[in-house]
Amino acid sequence: MHSTLPSLALLAGVAFAQLYPDQSSENHTCLLQKPLLSCPPQNPSLVDSCCVETFGGLLLTTQFWDTYTGREEEGQLLPQNSWTIHGLWPDFCNGSYTQYCDLNRQYDPIPSPNTTTGKPGGTPVPAWTGPSIGTFLEPFGKFDLLAYMNTYWIAQNQDNAGFWGHEFSKHATCFSTFNTQCYGPKYQEHEEVVDFFETVIKYQKRFPTFKWLKKADIKPSNTTQYTYADIRDALAEKHGAVPYIGCSGPRYNTTEAGRNGTDTGFTRLTEIWYYEYAHGRPQDDRTIPVNATGSVTNCAQADDALWYYERTSSSEKKATIPY
Repeated sequence: MHSTLPSLALLAGVAFAQLYPDQSSENHTCLLQKPLLSCPPQNPSLVDSCCVETFGGLLLTTQFWDTYTGREEEGQLLPQNSWTIHGLWPDFCNGSYTQYCDLNRQYDPIPSPNTTTGKPGGTPVPAWTGPSIGTFLEPFGKFDLLAYMNTYWIAQNQDNAGFWGHEFSKHATCFSTFNTQCYGPKYQEHEEVVDFFETVIKYQKRFPTFKWLKKADIKPSNTTQYTYADIRDALAEKHGAVPYIGCSGPRYNTTEAGRNGTDTGFTRLTEIWYYEYAHGRPQDDRTIPVNATGSVTNCAQADDALWYYERTSSSEKKATIPY
């Protein structure tokens, strides 16, 4: 899943190649280089694109608020008092984006969209039928990382690992800095998968959305409604910039309170996207918060128009692993 911004087909001609196929196979010692800013765009022919993000320089840390998983019977539950991870996305600096940039690293069992352009004429994205991407962590002994992901990176209506495979394949392959050639001649298969997952967690841990909203007395409720501006201001104060706030559910002008009005925004709070630029590699977590590009919300903006619903009690559990 991604934003409603138009996708670009810039890589259609090299869909099966690495994003930067001419990169050196030497080690890229980024510590020795000046940490350049990812936006405005860097020219990959003039810099080491393993050491500064030269493709998707606008980083989006994205989170979900779901109230159920659809796989409760399998024990796939949501963590109490926490939003869950959606992903870490590399948009172009102008807010547009591409997807599934390296089909040699396509581990998504349910590609969405099923072409690289999202259009019928695009290069098909074949469904992954191999072992789940979660097994890629085992040779590295990353069982603690796997446990954390199974606690906070929770899918809806599919298994968690399938969702992780989607996020890696659609988004991580579009970072220049997670290209396999960046890992030098001693690259170990799937090393960049582990690196990406660790980076996602690193970013998500900096944005405790549940805690930030709770401090502003904005808590899940089936009886109290909230105002978009209050949610926006609470998160912007903590983050340092205005995030994108996503909603679903009925449009406000179809509800009793908003009937015959002009506010067509949605009324159920479901997602937050925090925008940043990176100094050097995104992996190094040196970032600058920036306001959301383009639209900052699709939510209704009338007073007390938004629901931040409680989760179904049987759909969540107390997390035994700290956020």
